[in-house]
Formats: sequence, structure tokens, C-alpha cells
Amino acid sequence: MRTPHVVVVMGVAGTGKTTIGPLLAARLGVPYAEGDDFHPEANIARMTAGIPLDDDDRWPWLDAIGAWAHGRAELGGVVSSSALKRSYRDRLRAAAPGIVFVHLTGDRELIEDRMANRRGHFMPTALLDSQFATLQPLQPDERGVAVDVSGTPEEITARALAALDDLDSSTQPTEARPPKG
Repeated sequence: MRTPHVVVVMGVAGTGKTTIGPLLAARLGVPYAEGDDFHPEANIARMTAGIPLDDDDRWPWLDAIGAWAHGRAELGGVVSSSALKRSYRDRLRAAAPGIVFVHLTGDRELIEDRMANRRGHFMPTALLDSQFATLQPLQPDERGVAVDVSGTPEEITARALAALDDLDSSTQPTEARPPKG
């Protein structure tokens, strides 16, 4: 029996990290941790006010997520984190070397529409451009997969699981797109 992954579900705001993360965790049979819960109150206040976070704001947040992921090594778990920059993912990997990334990707219009229609979240759509500007996709030497966010949450989760299975037999990041036709 293989050791369960510690998976970081990443992507810009509105890609569905908070929806897909728990579904993926349930299918893997491991706990889920909401990345937003690791933010200090000051970060939430900045984002609520439409002020993008800078790296100094993010380091304590990433360290808290990394500590959670480290504690789940050999046990498995799923946590959400935008993890937009390579340096952020490197910091998470430094804390938990075995983590795997599931990068939720999609068309900007689709993501903006989803953001505009969600309720009770502190991240305004005005920050979406800064998220896309900051995003550095997974590189070939990073253990992870890119998963398209079109379709239902169940379809996205199924693509993520299939891509993770494929990753176990490969060393290159893979991209999971919806089936054609």
C-alpha cells in the first residue's frame, strides 16, 4: 500500500480550491485543511479592503500551511493555498518535501464569473488581475499536476484524481483537461 499524498490544491482566487479540496480529500480518505484559515487577521483585512498581499504578508501564512503539511507527512492530507509563485511552493516544499501540487487552471472569464457569484468570501474580483499577474505555473521539476476547472466539481475532482494517479507513474507535471466530445 502506498503512502497517501499530502496535496496542496493551488491556483488563483475563484478556481475552486475550497470546493475541490474537500472533495479530493474525501475521495483520498484524508483530512482537508482550508488554507484561508491559516491567514493572520491582518492579511484578511488587507484582502477584504482590496489590497493585494505582498511576500512579507505571505511568509507566516505559508509557514503555517507548511507546518500542517509537514505534520501530515506519511499520513496524507489536502490543503488549499494559492501558492502562486515558485518561491511560495519552494517554501512549502522546504517544510514538507513530499507534497504534491494540484494546480487548478482555467479561463479568466470563467473564474471571474465564479468569483462574482460566490457569497461570503473576503477576496474581491478586483484582485483577480493581480493574482494572474503573480501566477507562475508549475515547472517541469515541480511535483504536481495542472487540472482544468471547467465542468462540475465532481468532474474536476475526477480529473485531479486521474492526474495524480498518472503522476505516480511519471516524473513530469501533467495537465488534465476535460474530455473532448
